[in-house]
Formats: sequence, C-alpha cells, structure tokens
Amino acid sequence: MTTRRRDSLGGKAAIAGIGSTEFSKDSGRSELKLAVEAVHAALDDAGLTPADVDGLVTFTMDTSPEITVAQAAGMGELSFFSRIHYGGGAACATVQQAALAVASGVADVVVCYRAFNERSGRRFGSGVQHREPSAEGAALGWALPFGLLTPASWVAMAAQRYLHTYGLTAEAFGHVAVTDRRYAASNPAAYFYEKPITLAEHAASRWIVEPLRLLDCCQETDGGQAIVVTSAERARDLRRPPAVIVAAAQGAGRAQEQMTSFYRDDLSGLPEMNVVARQLWQTSGLRPSDIDVGILYDHFTPFVLMQLEEFGFCEPGEAAAFVAEEALPLNTHGGQLGEAYLHGMNGIAEAVRQVRGTSVNQISGAATTLVTAGTGVPTSGLILGTDG
Repeated sequence: MTTRRRDSLGGKAAIAGIGSTEFSKDSGRSELKLAVEAVHAALDDAGLTPADVDGLVTFTMDTSPEITVAQAAGMGELSFFSRIHYGGGAACATVQQAALAVASGVADVVVCYRAFNERSGRRFGSGVQHREPSAEGAALGWALPFGLLTPASWVAMAAQRYLHTYGLTAEAFGHVAVTDRRYAASNPAAYFYEKPITLAEHAASRWIVEPLRLLDCCQETDGGQAIVVTSAERARDLRRPPAVIVAAAQGAGRAQEQMTSFYRDDLSGLPEMNVVARQLWQTSGLRPSDIDVGILYDHFTPFVLMQLEEFGFCEPGEAAAFVAEEALPLNTHGGQLGEAYLHGMNGIAEAVRQVRGTSVNQISGAATTLVTAGTGVPTSGLILGTDG
C-alpha cells in the first residue's frame, strides 16, 4: 500500500455543462456525428460556444480523434488534447485530465467526450475476435484457450469466488439490478423507461456465464455523451450551477490485468478501486457517510457490490444487504443496466444533475456525489460537490 500526500487539485475545476444524444440500439449515424451532437449539447448547456473550447479529452477506444471532433464541431485552436486507456476505466479519468489542464492553466475550457455505436456497430459483448500483438494480448492467452472469451466470462470468475468466499447465492446480485431498473423506470431518457424488474424476474433470466444472468449484464448502446470542464471561478458565471470537482483519482492494483487479474491473492475484491478510494477520501477529507448519492460503474452487478466494500460503505460480504436496505441512493439514472451503456460517461452526467438538483430521480439535499469508472481494469473516480 502506497502512502500519498493530499493533492491540491480539489476545488479548482468544475463541470459546467453536460450533453448527450438519445440512447438507442441503432443510431443511424456515424460515431463522429454522435460525438459532435453531444459536444454541442454540452456546450449549450454551459452557455458556451465551440470557439471557447481549447482542450479535448476522450478514450483511446473512441474512433473520433480530438482534432477531427474539433474541426467537425467548429472549434478553433487546441492547446490540450489527451486520451485515456482501459475502456470504461477511463471515464472519470477524462474529467481528471481536463481538471488538471484547467487547474494548471494549460487550457481554459476542456470537453470530455465518448461516442460509439456499440449496439449497431462493434459489440464488446461479442468477445475477442482479433487482437493485434501486444502485452495485453499475451495476457489474454492465459484465458482465451479455456473459453473465457468475453467480458462476462472474465467477470464471472471473480463473481463466483465472491459468492463462495462470503457464502452467498446469485440472488445477492439481483438487488443491484432491481435498484437500477427501478430508477430507470422513471427516467424518460433510459432505454428501460417504465420497465422495472423484480428479484424473481432477475432470478428467472437466462444464464450468460454462471453466476451471471442476463439481468446482471449491462446493455449495448449507441450514443454519445460530453462533459464541459472549466475553472470553478469561471463556472460560477455560466448558465448552470457548477458541479465542483472535489477530488479525482486513477488507480491500478498489483498484478493488474484487463479484467483477467486471476493471479492475485484474492479474487473477491477490486484492489484497483481501493487505490482510487484511498485517494478520494484523503484528497477530499470526506468519509462514506458524507456521500449523498453513489453512481457506481455497473457493467456487471457483482462489481457494484465489491465497489461498495472497497470504498468502506459496508464490510466485505455485506454489500448485497446494504443495497437491499437502500442505505445509499445508487445509480439514480438507472445506470448502465437501465439507462444506457456509455462507458460510464452518462453516470458522470447524472452525478452533475444530482448536485444541480435537476435529476428526474432527485435525492433531496444531495450535495456530494461519488462517481466511479470501469472495474476489473485500471480505473478512476470522482467526488463532485456543490459550489460552497
């Protein structure tokens, strides 16, 4: 365990705008078009124009380069552009990169974006079909020959160990799915709007890879999401109340691989998220009891439980009961299970809405939100708060 000093980033930058396309299963347009629509929507939300933007951040997996988005969106010169690796683990780190650029004076207005046709185009759930020679590809060589070809199969290994370690059944995962779909049912933007589920329906859904059922696995979505980051000072004068970036962190654990870290001493937790948790608590000076809403990355339900435990909301093995008791409002937009799978970027937008007080499932008095990014991979997290 590494001891860190408290960093100085907190409070210097804020999210001033959020924007997205509709979430669908067939967008009917290019990923570049989706990206530009989301960027324009986020800038309009902030009361800014493309000419105000001098920085862009996205995922290494995004097919729309920063300079192409800048050109297509009508932006001018860029002084900062960056990409974050490791799939969904990049989500909160894009905002961290933007905040670092703004806090250091490298850029004034940075837009983070992610856009893909993940349902109608490349489907991550279809498994590994081709891999260029790389260290990551070599690591997968220890799993692929044995039939572990998809993200669901990789997560299932850790999920099975989690159940064994704590003497639980797969029903434990159902509480996450039911919670997400309950919130999605009252969110008009969600794909599963007006479609809540019960624990019985979760238990009756077909197996994908034991112990994961269909309703334990996130959707495949076409769409785009963008986030505008600027200084906290400038954000105060813009169109919407700012969501101040109280803390931001990235984390990779020992013996880290991309969702196949099977050679660790313990498979029943998420060490990379613990790295993020320690930084966020230390930097912010907050504790779990200070968090009003949790937006936890939910590509698969078991990892939501493990995240709650890594962050200290409950003891190891107790997260299912914690969720069932509704001890913390979780994924009030419906999450990636209920609203849309945008590699976690739509979760950041929901955290902003909660701080602003504009969520369709608004939690009364919500002033501090925790957001996490992809799990099972090197990851990231944010704490957002109100201004002052």
